[in-house]
Amino acid sequence: MTSRGARAHALRTAIVEACRWLVAAGLVQGTSGNVSVRHRNRMLITPSGVPYDAMTPDDVVAVDLVGESPRVRARKGLAPSSEWRFHFDILRARPDVGAVVHTHSPYATAFAICRKELVAAHYMIAAAGGPTIRVADYATFGTQELSDAALAALEGRAACLLANHGVIATGPTLERALWLAQEVEVLARQTAIALQIGTPVILDDAEIARVVEKFKSYGPKR
Repeated sequence: MTSRGARAHALRTAIVEACRWLVAAGLVQGTSGNVSVRHRNRMLITPSGVPYDAMTPDDVVAVDLVGESPRVRARKGLAPSSEWRFHFDILRARPDVGAVVHTHSPYATAFAICRKELVAAHYMIAAAGGPTIRVADYATFGTQELSDAALAALEGRAACLLANHGVIATGPTLERALWLAQEVEVLARQTAIALQIGTPVILDDAEIARVVEKFKSYGPKR
């Protein structure tokens, strides 16, 4: 196997392991959610409809990131995730992003269902790049409209909520995107509990800007 082939296989394996971790962490259920990673001029993405416990590295689908009509390269004839479009558009529009993780994690999705953005009730929101985690406008799953809405909500951010749908978390690496997906869910859970107790005190934008700078050297480095 060439070094390029070995790298691709390692990334495919990492995607399968990531999907199983997402299930174990309670961030996805069944076959919900999806994961993609940039590899050279392609993205490697989870296939559509394959249970995570049965998925193998050879099931992961490659999609060219060049051209307006992306070419799908599947080893087993499998289709890419039904949400491939926003993965494709994010990776093309954001050179800083190396991986995209989409979940239906319970607390964050509850905020998305209520169309309430997450605010700076805890400084960890800075991990997403700013004082809010926005809610993208609703659009049917798998559509260009949803992709456009997600890109708008992700402007200047590493994560967003999808109205009545779920969460997108991004990162320069898969490890960082997974870490952020979990942090978004924890933040949503903390905020939900705080709202039951009383009125959360919101940190100001200047404090979050300071924490954003500190986070540039915080969290997973790979």
